[in-house]
Amino acid sequence: MNEVSHSNHNVHKDKQVAHVTRSVHLLFRGDAQVCLQTSTTSTMSAILKRLSLGVLVLQTTGLVLCMRYSRTLPAVGPLYLASSAVLLSEVLKMLTCLLIIYKEHRFILSATYLNLLEEIVHRPLDTLKLAVPSAIYTLQNNLLYVALSNLDAATYQFPAGSVARPESHGTPLVGLFAVLLACFSSGFAGVYFERILKGSRQSVWLRNIQMGLFGSFFALVGVLVRDWEQVHKAGLLQGYNSLTWIVVILQAVGGLVVAAVIKYADNILKGFATSLSIVLSSLISYMLLQDFMPSMLFTIGALLVIGATFLYGYEPKEPSNLVKI
Repeated sequence: MNEVSHSNHNVHKDKQVAHVTRSVHLLFRGDAQVCLQTSTTSTMSAILKRLSLGVLVLQTTGLVLCMRYSRTLPAVGPLYLASSAVLLSEVLKMLTCLLIIYKEHRFILSATYLNLLEEIVHRPLDTLKLAVPSAIYTLQNNLLYVALSNLDAATYQFPAGSVARPESHGTPLVGLFAVLLACFSSGFAGVYFERILKGSRQSVWLRNIQMGLFGSFFALVGVLVRDWEQVHKAGLLQGYNSLTWIVVILQAVGGLVVAAVIKYADNILKGFATSLSIVLSSLISYMLLQDFMPSMLFTIGALLVIGATFLYGYEPKEPSNLVKI
């Protein structure tokens, strides 16, 4: 009887050991799966970060070159209104985000409508938060046009040999003040928008729709205040051609890319991307268009920007052969 009891005790003990061993194995396998999922997520985040930054550099470079060329063409008619281009780019950006959300809901109109109603209309305080960066970005665009009106063509590096058409001549000090104020407002809006994007569960596309609603309203106000007389005489699309529409599309794409960069990277890297695009567009102007001659100060500044970008994005690897004491 004692032998049977001892045998049953051993069998029960063996089952307990096997259960513990299997539990430990499952635990380690679960940890490995969690580590694998975390590694995959980190890798995808790094890929999206680099991809969005690269696209932003290319988009900004193309926008600078196209906008410069479109604003300095020889006069063959009325020059397109910058305020109308800003308005159309905001509307196009918003429509693009609406199509993306429509696709995410499997092209079901009712589901898309209910989602927008829930996230935008039924949460007015959350939506109103986007009015702040929208107003600042609109102010920034207006300040840049004020700067363009008060700084001479040489300061803006218009192409040599072409007919530059500044809107008006004014005080250079006013233009420089407008540029500085635009820089400060852009920095504040970028940090504010980054806080909103990373502090909520809403998608980048939904946030861009909210931004587009306020941005379109503020841009429309800008059209009515600055250019209503010209719009009343010749229409909103006066002076538009294929190059103008390219500028509008690039501006709309830029708003989406900036939001993606802020979402997956940060506002500081967005500033570096913008600086790199300035360097790249200047080099293209020098090598292909031959309308820009880099000075020593420009060369030093370009090297500093490139070096700062790599230093900020560099992540040193920890040595794997550490000796534990």
